[in-house]
Amino acid sequence: MTPLHTPAVVDALATDLRAAAYTTDGVAELLGADAGAFSRGLSWSALRATERAPDHQHQLAVLVRLLLLGTEESRDRVAGALPTAGVDALVADGVLETTARGGVRAALDIRPHSDGATDFLVVSDLDAGQRLGPVHADHVLGIGGASVSLAHAVIREPVGRALDLGTGCGIQALHLDSHCDEIVATDTNARALALAAATARLNAMTWDLRRGSLFEPVAGERFNLIVSNPPFVVGTGSLDYQYRDSGMAGDALCRTMIEQVADHLEAGGTAQIMANWMVVDGQDWRDRIAGWLAGTGLHAWAVQREFADPVSYVSLWTSDAGELPEDAARRGGQWLDWFDEHRIAGVGMGMITVRAPRHGERRAPDQVLEEITGAGEALTGPEVAAFFARREYLHDITDEQLLAARLSTAPVFLEEQSLPGPDGWQVVGAAVRRPGGPGAVLGVDEVSRALLAGCRGEVPLGMLIELLAATHGVDDAALADAALPVVREAIGRGILYQAN
Repeated sequence: MTPLHTPAVVDALATDLRAAAYTTDGVAELLGADAGAFSRGLSWSALRATERAPDHQHQLAVLVRLLLLGTEESRDRVAGALPTAGVDALVADGVLETTARGGVRAALDIRPHSDGATDFLVVSDLDAGQRLGPVHADHVLGIGGASVSLAHAVIREPVGRALDLGTGCGIQALHLDSHCDEIVATDTNARALALAAATARLNAMTWDLRRGSLFEPVAGERFNLIVSNPPFVVGTGSLDYQYRDSGMAGDALCRTMIEQVADHLEAGGTAQIMANWMVVDGQDWRDRIAGWLAGTGLHAWAVQREFADPVSYVSLWTSDAGELPEDAARRGGQWLDWFDEHRIAGVGMGMITVRAPRHGERRAPDQVLEEITGAGEALTGPEVAAFFARREYLHDITDEQLLAARLSTAPVFLEEQSLPGPDGWQVVGAAVRRPGGPGAVLGVDEVSRALLAGCRGEVPLGMLIELLAATHGVDDAALADAALPVVREAIGRGILYQAN
């Protein structure tokens, strides 16, 4: 029987959790100074804080120990913390389980989550660190690094229909609810759909949940926005754990998604997909992704955020499942043998964002594939939206129009690299960087430095180039020819923008 299958129990549980202030702020207030330690995995520190909780936070303290710390609690204490739902009903609905000593433990992971404006409750399975033995084949992953990265990167503009492909516990659908009129969420895993349904109901949301693989559940349908954190793990094609394995060898799942997504996007629609791809020995990963995009007619921005060598990649996913050491060693060895057989030097990890042409749009597909690995350069929704807006602007504006435009330089830092020499420190390189902008860095020389400094939205670009040409004693037309590609790249990276 699937967990949380009784609507009345879900509603009662929501009532109790709200009454106890079981929210991100509520938990943070309870833990106080120990909240930071808990976020780093030091559960004993959080346990210490709950034991010192004042009387008015007693109910919340029990819930934190039960649902977040995985401790065994007495039946009476849990009954007091969840009076509306009741222990027996929660056991029958698979939320709790009784222990041999007559106590109660959590059978599911139910935790608060916030997008900065709204508090949510997310239901998933207990991870490998909270249970004995490996996770089950139909394990439903909770809030992880990839899901958070995708949620931060999604463009949060109001749209009509949205699709969460491979919803898992429903974390992406939760975030979509604030700006999408209709949400369809799919998964191959029946247990995932059950927990996603519970997540939706706990948060008073309604999603159209459908079971099936890839785009099969939405055949013939189109959406304004598609998001996906699919089971993208590059492997042998075995289907050991549904949250990570697609049953398709290599990176075939991600390739198939990119090749088919255009058939399900409305004109001007966007798809944002977390993906892994094989980096074959002697080949450029960009060529592989370009092959996926070829023939789709989509504009695209593919960003590789990380690269993992085979041993690091395999060890990550074998340890994630909580398998016994001997089982992990056997599976890991077979996995590495497959990597060797296919000459895989490593795995690229990142996000592919694609956009369908608008109605009447005639420009050729604009596809940018780049590596952006800086810690402060994570993709965000506003940055992704701005990237596509800038690419469209650059296509539409001619060189003559650009020379007539008044441009401004965004807030940037000038970074210089110097080496010691006979006359002291000598500058050997310089770049301007827009803080927080992924890939927003541009190498500059003396002339381009001066040009960027002069772009304050006051005079046309052409006039600035003429002044620079006169200062340096060069032909202004020649300088314009040399400067315009630099200006266009600076605009593309958000370093320059049109002020008028």
